[in-house]
Amino acid sequence: MADLHIEIHGLTFQNPVLVASGTFGYGLEVSEAYPVETLGGICTKGLTLQPRLGNPPPRLKETPCGLLNSIGLENIGWDAFEKQKLPLLRELNGPRIVVNLNGETEKEYLELAEKAEAADGVDILEINVSCPNVKKGGMEFGRDLRALEKLVQKIRKRTSKPLWIKLTPNFVDIVEEAKAAEQGGADAVSLINTLLGTSIDLRSQTYVPGFGHGGLSGPAIYPFALYCVREVARAVSIPVVGIGGIANTHIALQFLMAGASLIQIGTAAMIDPRTPFQIIEGIRQYLDEHGYSSVSEIIGIAHAPDLTPRPTRPD
Repeated sequence: MADLHIEIHGLTFQNPVLVASGTFGYGLEVSEAYPVETLGGICTKGLTLQPRLGNPPPRLKETPCGLLNSIGLENIGWDAFEKQKLPLLRELNGPRIVVNLNGETEKEYLELAEKAEAADGVDILEINVSCPNVKKGGMEFGRDLRALEKLVQKIRKRTSKPLWIKLTPNFVDIVEEAKAAEQGGADAVSLINTLLGTSIDLRSQTYVPGFGHGGLSGPAIYPFALYCVREVARAVSIPVVGIGGIANTHIALQFLMAGASLIQIGTAAMIDPRTPFQIIEGIRQYLDEHGYSSVSEIIGIAHAPDLTPRPTRPD
């Protein structure tokens, strides 16, 4: 069978399929029903220094081919995560553990980075500068390229572990955003986070979700996410982690062929937790059927169509 292992920045992933932050809990909730140890990696629910209650309900709103969410980074806080969840994650033999970190200020990001650096069992830090569902911090850093570069530089000095920056696609040139992250010392960039969106309840004539807007995810955004992955992969020399509407093997393969070294499954895993595991097997089957010996052979192989004008046929 084809080899699904991927190696980036000195770490080996047993396959390129991870579960995205905020869509798979802390990575343990489905462990009794599904083989989470076979995943390439687990991105934890977004963590902050202190526990957060999140946004008021309603927090979710279905849309055609998508989902608006406004969870607001509800989580148990770093200390509780390190004591209650991380020891159990360490027992999983296989997936890389990626902690998704969120701050409202530069100081909070730096404190979290220091705590994650010292924590046993954390493989990678994913710094979220792209959450659209909180009033401050997060996405504000992602929109300001100079502030982003400086933030990454300062976090880089506080950790020796691989550093991923999760980018916002909202009202920013994501290629320039990725370059700023790379310039600051990031080891990889994750993209894309959700797109800003809203909806109106016609009965109450109020905006939903309850926060007034949310982040749009799901298959509806995959063509845009795929475009972003292609453009960023062409522009930076660090690996790209592809996210956005990956709901099946067909879409997953497109992200790899566009240049993503790894992919994260989000909304689709919330709908059906079996999806990431089905995609792992689907990728393996595609590689075997098409004669590839390794998944690395298809990363970035997609090419533009030949647009050379055809000669006109004589009358």
